[in-house]
Amino acid sequence: MKRTLIKNISVEKGNIVTIKGWIDVARDQGKMAFFDLRDATGKVQGVVFGKPEVLEVAKTLRPEWVVAVTGIVNERNDKSAQEFKEHEEQTGTRDFFIKDVEIEITEFEILNRAETPVFEINESTADINEEVRLKNRYLDLRTERMQNNLRMRHKVAKLCRDYLDEQGFCELETPILTKSTPEGARDYVVPARLSPHQFYALPQSPQQYKQLLMSSGMERYFQFARCMRDEDLRGDRQPEFTQLDLEMSFVTEEDIMQLNEELLIKIVTELYPEKRIQQVPFPRISYAEAMEKYGNDRPDIREDKDDPNLLAFCWVIDFPFFEKTVDSDDPQAQGEWTFTHNPFSLSKPEHIDNLKNKENIGDIIAAQYDITLNGYEIGGGSVRAHDAEVLKSILSILGHSDEKIEENFGHMLQALGSGTPPHGGIAWGFDRLMMILQNEKTIREVIAFPKNGEGREPMMDSPSAVSQQQLDELHLALKPLKKES
Repeated sequence: MKRTLIKNISVEKGNIVTIKGWIDVARDQGKMAFFDLRDATGKVQGVVFGKPEVLEVAKTLRPEWVVAVTGIVNERNDKSAQEFKEHEEQTGTRDFFIKDVEIEITEFEILNRAETPVFEINESTADINEEVRLKNRYLDLRTERMQNNLRMRHKVAKLCRDYLDEQGFCELETPILTKSTPEGARDYVVPARLSPHQFYALPQSPQQYKQLLMSSGMERYFQFARCMRDEDLRGDRQPEFTQLDLEMSFVTEEDIMQLNEELLIKIVTELYPEKRIQQVPFPRISYAEAMEKYGNDRPDIREDKDDPNLLAFCWVIDFPFFEKTVDSDDPQAQGEWTFTHNPFSLSKPEHIDNLKNKENIGDIIAAQYDITLNGYEIGGGSVRAHDAEVLKSILSILGHSDEKIEENFGHMLQALGSGTPPHGGIAWGFDRLMMILQNEKTIREVIAFPKNGEGREPMMDSPSAVSQQQLDELHLALKPLKKES
């Protein structure tokens, strides 16, 4: 018989159906047996009575066994509804259950047995040791909370795709194996077997590629980009993460901010109606004001920080383009100039002459903007330097020699000099946004297979050693590890 999804069985009252999924809860009551059956779309109660041969099989079933169940869809009576209510109160489950019907089971087919899980699947695992959860992530992801986190992530991503498509954007992929260039965080590097002693880098972001797409005449691009940065970890940071990355030609700061604000409002109003946006349009705070008033550039401006459904978006604007590096051994010593966002930004129009002439460097204000939410930076972007000479001047201020500029960024200068339009964009930290929307404490709760706090994936035991044969093929030799003192 054709499979019926649990979410659709309410319209099958009086009919015989077959559902396939997992045993969520099994309750043996002597002459009767009750089951909560689960598939990806919902849960429903099943009951076995009056059929000794079926009841005999039913008494052997255990949670997480995979079964095909055939039975009659009946309307729930008062007694079973009361039992269900008590079960709801006991387990804390709610809307995932189909409440108005139950299945009178006439046949079981066992599709796969399961060992007893290391934690309860029909309860939240939020308080379970995270290492245990990550080691058994395929079990953790079966829980209702984690299923909901991933399904809402899908819905938000789909809404973004649909909206950006309507706005004329084209979804394009950029390379994962790319070139190591000095842009910020430490790169992950990959040895190139066919080019001995040379390496690819995994992308920290698609920054250069999306600007090259503007050079190509695409005008409006986006992607859900995988980004990799070898940096110290924390609750809102992972070695690999996802950005909603977009770029637009012939636009101003205002154009970009307005489009992104509309999209964020649309996400909340359509997918999170229980949440309230504190202020629309989103307030705007200068970098200087944020640092003076809040002590950081990602201010939490919520009126009530105890309200988990209050969302306080805020734009932070008018960032200084450059800042001096600090010597950890001598904080008073003057360091070199570095960028506050990335080296491909443009200054405000009134500061372009200073940028070109390398004058009053500390006073140059960038055409940059961050979007923050409840104390987290969830996105950042800028209008870009689309003139090759301007970009070359910026890189020179940052201390790059002409030779190094050509070696590391010659492709960008050549592309910009080919007739590149004014352009700008933004990248959202998609994992951080989902973490906040789902009221979770870390981005690991909204990523299917995250790394732990030490950058390891316990389930796959990664990173791991490779064979000597692989090292030989890559012309690599490993130095002995230093012994800890």
